[in-house]
Amino acid sequence: MTQTSHDRLLIIDFGSQVTQLIARRLRELNVYCEIHPYQNVTDAFLAEFAPKAVIFSGGPDSVMRDGSPRPPKSVYDLGVPILGICYGQQVMMHDLGGKVEAGESHTAEFGRAYVTATDAKLDLLNGWFMDATGREQVWMSHGDHVSEIAPGFEVYGTSKGAPFAITADAERRFYAVQFHPEVHHTPNGATLYENFVRMAGFSGDWTMAAYREEMIAKIREQVGDKQVICALSGGVDSSVTGILLHEAIGDQLTCVFVDHGLLRLNEAEQVVKMFRENYNLNLIHADESDLFLGALEGVSDPEVKRKTIGKLFIDVFQKYADQIEGAEFLAQGTLYPDVIESVSFSGGPSVTIKSHHNVGGLPEKMGLKLVEPLRELFKDEVRALGHELGLPASFIGRHPFPGPGLAIRCPGEITREKLEILRKADAIYIDQIRKHGLYDEIWQAFAAILPMRTVGVMGDGRTYDYALALRAVTSVDGMTADYYPFTHEFLGETSTRIINEVKGVNRVFYDCTSKPPGTIELE
Repeated sequence: MTQTSHDRLLIIDFGSQVTQLIARRLRELNVYCEIHPYQNVTDAFLAEFAPKAVIFSGGPDSVMRDGSPRPPKSVYDLGVPILGICYGQQVMMHDLGGKVEAGESHTAEFGRAYVTATDAKLDLLNGWFMDATGREQVWMSHGDHVSEIAPGFEVYGTSKGAPFAITADAERRFYAVQFHPEVHHTPNGATLYENFVRMAGFSGDWTMAAYREEMIAKIREQVGDKQVICALSGGVDSSVTGILLHEAIGDQLTCVFVDHGLLRLNEAEQVVKMFRENYNLNLIHADESDLFLGALEGVSDPEVKRKTIGKLFIDVFQKYADQIEGAEFLAQGTLYPDVIESVSFSGGPSVTIKSHHNVGGLPEKMGLKLVEPLRELFKDEVRALGHELGLPASFIGRHPFPGPGLAIRCPGEITREKLEILRKADAIYIDQIRKHGLYDEIWQAFAAILPMRTVGVMGDGRTYDYALALRAVTSVDGMTADYYPFTHEFLGETSTRIINEVKGVNRVFYDCTSKPPGTIELE
């Protein structure tokens, strides 16, 4: 458990895929919070954690199922405000004497809905129901519904499928909503959270300056006088990790930049130059491209690709760790979204989406312990920490680039020919985005080479070449994303440049899928 001097808010995770967005909203309010899965939250845990407030997350289960997720009963005796969300509302009602019934067609709600205010007033809802309609747009995702509220609760908002959409026992400071205020589709949700933390007495003193100070102290305590090697890719996450560690432990740090042959055009040279010219770091440039590409030859399954790359990363770092006397730690730029997608945070109940090469710990044989100072941060928080550390804007503003690199932008079998085509096309695409002044508006943009060839006509001759997909998304935290609405003129101009300048491509598509249902990367 993270030790901190700040007041702490506890989020009990019941398995919702958007639990982390609750934390995101609270951090925007400079409130320190931690997410812990319900099975880890015991009476002893609550006594040690001493939360100033508690939030119950949503979840996929049914409170009517024997063995369904529950908090310890002692949470209701802490005397602190509690907010239940969706499944969390149903848990609260069920635990405190209300009733929950199975979903029916007329009570289930999924997607956009509207909550109408009752005549009762509640401080939690200050700033809500302000227009003439007396209602708010919210995002619902529930089958079961509360059919009878617990004693002491009143109703403050209703919807078509949820007659108890907003309920509260104001005297005990227990609040419960059937919708998800943390998602962007509940436009006024941030106001609800702001009211909740204000009523709980949080001062909003958790900042990146405080995080920097506390994490440096934590790193020094964890590492002592031992040596650390850091996986450095040149992206935002590993760059911030490396500079934070350098500030904390200086020459005890050695950064290892692994060129796995899956980088973008000229990226290895740019990264090495960037760090050696800007920072006095111990830096090893490890060209292991033949090793990685050889192991990936003939591999087409995306999970096998990721796991192969992950294993080889470990082998490579082991190789260089053996050359550094006293190396006992490996530092990684693992972020919170990586952890959430790979396995629920701290072993919780949410569903695994995909594996990440840098998540899940290290094999015992490696003999190294992990240092992951960004593990509980979102991408925009990492950028804020980078600003705090004084990193150049060129470091901080780079689009995310996945650890497996171009391997997951090359669906199907990877070949050197396809990688060369992809590098050139991707460089043209990013150049186009920069020329049109769009780079900073976009969260992430890249080209992917598709596992197909198509017939074309070029110079009055028949071609049978590869097709490319272009991807560009906007996002706040990487957990949800919308495709970027390029103009047809931009897409036409970019497609023409790629086909004219990159031999082996005769067709270009634009991917207009959001996340969900897709992920940002193709694999």
